[in-house]
Amino acid sequence: MVKSGGKCALALCAVAAVFASASVARAEDPSSWREIETKYIFGFTLGSGIGLEGEKEVTVDTIGRFGKREGNYAATETKYEFEFTPSQFIQIEFGALGSTHDIHGVTDLDDRSQIALSGAFAEFRYLALERTSSNPLAVTLAVEPTIRRIDETSGDRVRNYEFETTVNADLELLRNRLYAGFNLLYEPEFTKPAFGDSFHEATAGGSAALSFRILSNVVLGGEVWYLRHYDAANLTSFTGDAILLGPTLYIQFTPKSFMSAAWNAQVWGREIGNPVSLNLSEFQRNRVKLKFAYEF
Repeated sequence: MVKSGGKCALALCAVAAVFASASVARAEDPSSWREIETKYIFGFTLGSGIGLEGEKEVTVDTIGRFGKREGNYAATETKYEFEFTPSQFIQIEFGALGSTHDIHGVTDLDDRSQIALSGAFAEFRYLALERTSSNPLAVTLAVEPTIRRIDETSGDRVRNYEFETTVNADLELLRNRLYAGFNLLYEPEFTKPAFGDSFHEATAGGSAALSFRILSNVVLGGEVWYLRHYDAANLTSFTGDAILLGPTLYIQFTPKSFMSAAWNAQVWGREIGNPVSLNLSEFQRNRVKLKFAYEF
C-alpha cells in the first residue's frame, strides 16, 4: 500500500506541474491576487476560513484509508455536504455520509466488499479571532457531531456517535503567498455493535501545515499529524499513537469552484504492548483526501 500512496503523491505533483506550466506565461504580481479562503488549502488540516456572509456551497469530500498489517484493506467515507455562512462569524454544514469497504485477510476484521449509505453529520464553526491588516493570525472553533450506522473502519453494522471538536488556526506568513496552519483535535466516540458490548474510545492530537501559493489559483504544501488513540472518552486508557505526513494541493478552477487533495503516510507509530513498528491497529498505513466544491 505504500506503493499506492506514492502514486497518489506523484499524481498530486503532476497535476500541480501541469497547472504551473500552463499558467507561467500569465503569472501575476502576488500583491494583486485576490484574498484566498484558507479553510481548504492545508489538506487534512483545516484553516480558519468560514467564507463570506450569505455564501452557500455544495461539496463532495472523500477520505480513503488504505493498508493494515496484512491482507488487503481499503475503506472510504464520502461527505455530501451543504454549507452556508449566515453571518461573518458563523458557518454551518450538514449532509449525508456514504462509505465503501474492501477488506480481505485482515486480522480482527471480517472480509467484506460493500457500498453503503452510512450516516449523517453536521458541523458548526465559529470564527473566534479574525485576521486583520495588523493581525496575521485567525482562529476558528468547530464541533462536528456524527451519527453512523456503518463502522468507518470495519464496515460492520453499528450505532456510532462521534463528536469531533477542533481548533483551526492559520497564520499568513507572506501576504497572499505563504500560510501556516495548525489544528488541535479531540474526537470522542460511542459505539454499540449489533452483537456484543458497547464501548467508548477517543482520538486526540494535532497538526502543523505549510502552504505556498505558487500561482493565483494553485497552492502547494505539506502537513504533519500526531494522533493518539484511547479506549476511553476521558483519555485515561492510552493504546497507541502515530505520526502521518504528506503533500497537499489546492486548485481554484473558477472564482466559485475548487478542489483540494492530500495524501498522508504513516511514518512512525506504536501499539502499546506490541513491539512491531507502526500503529496499524488504530490507524492506517496511508490516507488520501479529495474534495470538490462549488460556491453560490
